[in-house]
Order: sequence, then structure tokens, then C-alpha cells
Amino acid sequence: MLFRSEKVFSSLTFFFLGVPDFFLAILLLMGASWWNQSHPGTFPIGGMTSADYSLMGPDQQILDQLWHLVIPVLAVGIGSIAILQRRMRGNLLDVLGEEYVRTARAKGLPENTVIYRHAVRNALNPMITLLGFEFASLLSGFAIIENIISWPGLGQMMLDALLKQDVNLAMAGVMTGALMLLLGNLLADVLLALSDP
Repeated sequence: MLFRSEKVFSSLTFFFLGVPDFFLAILLLMGASWWNQSHPGTFPIGGMTSADYSLMGPDQQILDQLWHLVIPVLAVGIGSIAILQRRMRGNLLDVLGEEYVRTARAKGLPENTVIYRHAVRNALNPMITLLGFEFASLLSGFAIIENIISWPGLGQMMLDALLKQDVNLAMAGVMTGALMLLLGNLLADVLLALSDP
């Protein structure tokens, strides 16, 4: 049963690695539109807010914006999760072949203890390092998805700034990206120190 579930997860991961983010966004919008035909108003299709946003209270406005984030987050996040899942799987397979894991098994520790207390902790270190780069990539590469979903995001703003030759806005965007990269690496370093002192 475990082997079957691992094959299913690997197949899904390879599928989502092969599907571009913008195409996944189109598929999600088509699925939401199809679902809304039988269940009107279930999923928001495009935009950052609903039509009656100005009539809502402050707490309803926050919930409305969060609800409109569902499709963009899924479109952007599924591909990133697939990449991280493949990397984590490779790291874990490497660590499971190490001598200290064989020693822990030879001592008679339960398999869950061997995997979660010994193997996963060491396999997480490269993943934490990747977290810094993933944090920085939040600003870049999403202009197409923002355009498809009609989300007024930073990627679309940077693209407009470059097309209109707005040098100041483009420089501010590059500086913000550099700051995000520095903050992401700082966060990764702090998490590495906490996870593996």
C-alpha cells in the first residue's frame, strides 16, 4: 500500500512539474467557472475583490480578499510544492542510506522514530536553504498569472513599469527583490541554526 501511494504522489508531482503555472491558472479558472454554473458564487473568478466589496464590513472585506486569493495561490503554489517535494524525496532517500540511520535501525528503534527523528531532521537542512530563494521568488515571474487572474500584483506592476520605461519604479522593484532575497537568506540561516545547532 505504501509503495502504491508513493507512486501516486510521484506521478502527481511529475504532472505538476510539467504543467506551467499560467496554464494551471487557466485550468483553475475554467474549473471554477464550471463549478459556479451549478453552485453560483462559490469560487471568485478573477479580480481582487467582489463587486459588493465597498458595502461589506472590515472583517468581511478581509475574508473576501482572502477568498479571492485561493485560485492565485493554488496556481503559484502547486508547482513550487512539487519542486520542493521532489527535492525532499531525494534528500530523504540519500539520508536513509547513511550509516547512522542503519545504526538506529540496528538498535531496534521503531521505523517512525528512525525516519522522523533522525532522517527527516537531516534531510530538512537543504530544504531550509531553498526556502530563502523561494521567499525571494514571490515577487518575480508571476506577471502572466496576475494578468490571467486579473490580480493587481507586483509582477504586473513591474512589467508595466518596464514597458512604460518608468526607471524609478523598475529600480524600486529590483531593490525590493534584492531585499526579499536578503531577508529570505537571513530567515533560512536563522532556521538552519535552530534546526541544526
